[in-house]
Amino acid sequence: MNLSRSTAVRLAVAVLAVGATVPLAALPAQAASAGQAAPVTAAVLPAAVPFTAAAVTLNADGSHTVAWASPATAVTVTAVASADADAATGTVVGQGAGTGTLTVPAGALAAGTRWFFRLTPDSGAALTVADRSLHLADAANFRDAGGYRTTDGHWVRMGRVHRSGKLSGLTPAEQQQLTAAGITRDVDLRNASERGSAPDAIPAGLAYQVADVTSLAHGIGFHGNAVTTLLGALAAGLFNGSSDLGQSIGYPFMVDFTGSDRAFHDTLTAIEAEQGALVYHCTAGKDRTGWATAVLLTLLGVDRATVNADFLASNTYTGRPDAVELSWLDAAFAEVNHVYGSFDAYLHQGLNLTDADIAALRARLLV
Repeated sequence: MNLSRSTAVRLAVAVLAVGATVPLAALPAQAASAGQAAPVTAAVLPAAVPFTAAAVTLNADGSHTVAWASPATAVTVTAVASADADAATGTVVGQGAGTGTLTVPAGALAAGTRWFFRLTPDSGAALTVADRSLHLADAANFRDAGGYRTTDGHWVRMGRVHRSGKLSGLTPAEQQQLTAAGITRDVDLRNASERGSAPDAIPAGLAYQVADVTSLAHGIGFHGNAVTTLLGALAAGLFNGSSDLGQSIGYPFMVDFTGSDRAFHDTLTAIEAEQGALVYHCTAGKDRTGWATAVLLTLLGVDRATVNADFLASNTYTGRPDAVELSWLDAAFAEVNHVYGSFDAYLHQGLNLTDADIAALRARLLV
């Protein structure tokens, strides 16, 4: 269920008339401030990977630039067609010092494949990374949510979770790229109007799941000030099919609205449970998708500066230098602190995630 603009305006008037708010139940003592990773739960994680930096860039001429930094003496670089490729497979494309850069020329690897590069140090565990973008012309902001280092030295696994804008324009060839990437589930954060006017074009057999951030299917409820929250949502266009929140006031809505709580809970638990890779998306892939990604990365232990950089990268991928502003993301984290007191409390009390959910996400996505 979604509000038309006229219905939303009438609801706003009603809320203004009664000044309604929905108080939170008593919350546990603050465990971690908003924008910081929640405390580590009893998850069994692999040993930290001995790389402090790693990145891959697919260049316009088809070559790849692989860069890394580690305390190792030497690193072997192996090209593989999957993030989960067996350690014995792949094509060695070069070696370097513990910190180095390697260019793999165009033509050295088959075109049309998303290549991953396994960095194997002379001591310690290997790390597999790839160019973050899938380079889909009709979904420019389709990119991997992994490839980031956490504050405790782990890395977010690549090839498991992807974020994107709308998928309605995908060509058959681009749909095949989703299949080749091992993506088995598509989680749609858009409202009914957006879904109806631009339905996803996805491969047959790929599971489709709606997690509507503005859904009223389970009623209307707000944390914090309902008047401010609802008026902010109206101003941001959340209920009329807009793909832009447009101002920082729309971001607190995603923290305050109970329908958003359910949508982000469902997105995170889908990531937890899906055996294959997954993509979640809204229309432009920057606002609802941006907050979902900020929550996921923070939960996994990625530092706030890196979370900010991933959020702002939508300006580059969409080709719009003003697509997002950091103050908008700041407003969402500030609302988490204001309403819940800590990011950990938001995960548990707002998104209704259990310690087991959080541990499972970390075990699945961290290397």
